[in-house]
Amino acid sequence: MENPVVDTSRYLETERRISWLTLLFGVLAGASVAHFHGWRWGTGILAGSVLAWFNFRWLQQGLDALAQAAMAQAMRKKVHVPIGTYFRAAFRYGLIAFAVYVIFKYLKVPILSLILGLCALGAATFVASVHEILLPNHRRAD
Repeated sequence: MENPVVDTSRYLETERRISWLTLLFGVLAGASVAHFHGWRWGTGILAGSVLAWFNFRWLQQGLDALAQAAMAQAMRKKVHVPIGTYFRAAFRYGLIAFAVYVIFKYLKVPILSLILGLCALGAATFVASVHEILLPNHRRAD
């Protein structure tokens, strides 16, 4: 049985949209908060959004690796997932936690601002999802 070819361009476009929106929201929110609440709060929001962006990119790479391994082994009864895939998934959270600790401890950035910055990924995902619902066939001209 042959696997059907799936057009993933729409999904890749949504992933790109989430990626740049995460950074855009972080920059805009960080600049606004820095203006009204001080540079430490603005820096925390910006740093949190950058960490959220890294998290998204690493998650995307991990899922792509799993999907490729699954497709390559589609006809096998027992699928082998490389141990490095599991390590990178766990390492990603550890690295983000370490970065939050270092930023909080040494830059004296409020932890709440870092957490709010991490929410930029959720906001970007929400906006990209609404975009897909309202304009499902809209394509960017490349």
